Amino acid sequence: MNSPFPGMNPYLENPVFWSEVHHRFITAIADTIEENIPPQYRVAIEQRTYLSDDSDSLLVGIPDVSVFSQQTSPQQDSSTAIQTSTSEGITVMIPFPEHITEKYLEIREVSTGFVVTSIEVLSPKNKRPGEGRKAYELKRKKVLVSLTHLVEIDLLRSGKPMSILGEFPVTDYQNIVSKSETRPQAKLYGFSIREPIPVFPLPLQTEDIEPILDLQSLLHAIYKRARYYLAIDYNQELVPPLKPEDAVWSDTLLREQRLKT
Repeated sequence: MNSPFPGMNPYLENPVFWSEVHHRFITAIADTIEENIPPQYRVAIEQRTYLSDDSDSLLVGIPDVSVFSQQTSPQQDSSTAIQTSTSEGITVMIPFPEHITEKYLEIREVSTGFVVTSIEVLSPKNKRPGEGRKAYELKRKKVLVSLTHLVEIDLLRSGKPMSILGEFPVTDYQNIVSKSETRPQAKLYGFSIREPIPVFPLPLQTEDIEPILDLQSLLHAIYKRARYYLAIDYNQELVPPLKPEDAVWSDTLLREQRLKT
């Protein structure tokens, strides 16, 4: 069964599915690129790691809950509370560092190992304050001052998009293609939930023919191959929610296809 949406399926943004979607998407992009680039290149699946937690703090043991007991004293007004010690412990939650691994792609020259193009599919931690964003922004800056092209794929509506200078339309999703020889200029491919993901040429070396990257076809194939049509309940509320006008459009679309009651 095909995805009911013409472009990005917003139900795949749910944290329940996104980790798996990200893994499958990275692999699918690598496979399709490998079939369409000259033989002097190879596609490597790389990874970066960092420690993170829900508050994106790496500190453990700093209490953010204080425990007080209230007693009345003959010398005090009955409404006055005083701090006392307790011999019984209570269960509390402390920040627990999580080992995060994020995968990305690199197109390399086989003979030299030179990274021609770096391809990123953003994750939720890249788009909210904390160690995940810091780790990605550091990598992004290193690429942008190098001779490596950057392809940045953002299929997540939540969080803060990566920095772009100047004025540009605000869209639900956006992909950026930054060629090293044209920086600081880059190509922005923005699109809404109602539109297919735009195709774009994948930058390689100047003398190479740039293959066209069709992310929409890859995403539709993943939806079918992973059988997300069996896992997604379209009667459930979207996480994150849509804008009101898009929610009405989505509801109509799903009802027409008898996926929502």
